Amino acid sequence: MPKPADTSTKKLISLAPDNWVRWVTGISNLQAREILSGEFQWISRESDVLIRTFSPEWGEFLLLNELQLRYNNKMPRRMRYYAALAEEKYELPTYPVLINILPTTDVEIPATFTSNLGGFRAIQDYRVINLWEVDVNIPFQQSLPSLLPFVPILQGGNNESIIREALQMLRRDENLNQLETVLAFFATFVLESAVVQEIMRWDMGVLRESPWYLEILREGEARGEAQGTRVSIQTSLEAKFGREGLELMPQISQISDLQRLQEILRCVVLADSIGDVRQLF
Repeated sequence: MPKPADTSTKKLISLAPDNWVRWVTGISNLQAREILSGEFQWISRESDVLIRTFSPEWGEFLLLNELQLRYNNKMPRRMRYYAALAEEKYELPTYPVLINILPTTDVEIPATFTSNLGGFRAIQDYRVINLWEVDVNIPFQQSLPSLLPFVPILQGGNNESIIREALQMLRRDENLNQLETVLAFFATFVLESAVVQEIMRWDMGVLRESPWYLEILREGEARGEAQGTRVSIQTSLEAKFGREGLELMPQISQISDLQRLQEILRCVVLADSIGDVRQLF
């Protein structure tokens, strides 16, 4: 059974900050000098991490990291706000990076925000990294322990032997071994839960403590309406079970009771197979 751990984005990045800033920017000579608070007076998100970074060419600047479980169309405007708030607070230029964890169907993910009101333009560019497009060999070859918990959803990571290798690396290091809950959670999106349980050798009920599991539940509950919860169910079904999962949506679309939809959402997140979800109906 894994021990309770700080699995926040700040904790993950702090495992190897120099390698992290070089990977997300693609610039090899950067140094991570300090991980700062990403909390502002009216915005507070655990998924925001600011790193005071040094470049021989640019001097000091802020690297803004925003990790999203799933992309949504509010992100371009949010990246503009976060970059501006960071620059105002620390009086340094900002390099914003948006990292999307789980894929979203048929949505083009832009790398810029633009608006034009009466000829007054606002433009904010930012780098986009989609984890499902990242080669699974990168965390092993570039000493990026921050990416090890995400191995199952990286490109080529839906492989039992690779997931076992990532797990062994986490367990060999006392600074990493508490992250196996995160690895197990994302493994359930590519392997049957019975296989994940055999690999981990602990009760899969512990996944209910995963911050990413709780984030999925909050996606629907925060909207406070049935339609929002149905959207979370649909994206979770597709991420875990593909087209077979989406075949259940016509039935789910007929359900209006919010409590019932939240029950279905919890089941989808922790289901061993699509058959487990079907049993609800």
